[in-house]
Parts: sequence; structure tokens; C-alpha cells
Amino acid sequence: MDRNKVLFWKLVEPEHLKARAYCRKLMRNREDGDDLYQDSLVSALTKFGSLKETKAFKPWLYRIITNGYISRVRRPWYHRLLPIDDQIEATVAGENPVPMQAAKRRLEIAFRAVSPADRALITLFEIQGWSVAELTGMTGKTAGNIKVRMSRARSKMRDALTKYFAQADPDRRIGTINSKDKVCVVTKPVKD
Repeated sequence: MDRNKVLFWKLVEPEHLKARAYCRKLMRNREDGDDLYQDSLVSALTKFGSLKETKAFKPWLYRIITNGYISRVRRPWYHRLLPIDDQIEATVAGENPVPMQAAKRRLEIAFRAVSPADRALITLFEIQGWSVAELTGMTGKTAGNIKVRMSRARSKMRDALTKYFAQADPDRRIGTINSKDKVCVVTKPVKD
């Protein structure tokens, strides 16, 4: 193995689990997420010579993953029903799958309201714990631009959930509350 490959795998190692989890969250299932991760690693390894500084490896790798994700979801074959593997796993494990399915359904509805690029930003910031500075390094956008995009994405997600709840139960009043959860939607019974 040449020195570049050794260095590449040394840099991948601390990011491996987080990057794979990011791929799985983006793709919404384990198998497609693992495929995206493997394809991204192959792409990153072939492009590794173009990386100028090893300090920039993390945002560079996540940019490759994000671009691979966006490319995949733009393909017509991607839009299909999601597998029910999680539902089967929860049932086999003896858990009650209904609350988990409902939460996943709401998350899916919220994420469907935003573009793949915005979904990637929200996932990295809210779930993976990236800072705005790290996102600017990955995307090449300004901090202000990142904040505006995330704010607009959260608003679209909130609107999609509000609409979903209003259609699901028209006898409830729908609203949002101020909380740490930037996409929080509350439903209350309408008083008679």
C-alpha cells in the first residue's frame, strides 16, 4: 500500500463511524447508507491526491458524501418506497414499533419539505453536531448564508409538519412553541 493510501485510511479512521451514520441518516436506511458511504470512500480515495491540506480532510470527505447523496436523490429511480426493515427489527426486538414509526414518519415528512442540500446541512448541524464554522469550511458558503439556509429549511420543515397535523386531525389546533427544538410543532384539542 502506498503512502497516500496509508495516510488516507489514517484520516478516515476517526471519522468512520460518524461519516457512516451521516450516510445512513441521509439515505434513511442502512443498506443505501452503507452503499453511499462505500461509494464516497472510493471516490475520496481516488481524489485524495487533490487534497492540499490534511487539516481540511473532514470537510472535504463530507463534501464528497453530500455531493454523492445529492446526485443519488436526483436520479429518477431513487424515489421509491422505503424498506420496512426498521419496522421488522423493532417488532422482532419486542419493542412497540408504533411510536417509533410515527416519529420516523414525521421526520420523513419534515425532511421531504427541504432540498437534499438543506437536508444535509440540517443533518450535519442538528444530528452530527457540526458547528456553523465547520459547515462553512465544507460548503464554501459564508456563515450568514449557512444560518439563513438552515433557518429557511427549519421553517419549511415546520410548515410541512403543521400541514400534516392539520390534515391528520382537523379537530386540533396546531402551533409552534419556543424551545431548543427548532422544528417543534404542538397540537392541542380545540375547545368546544
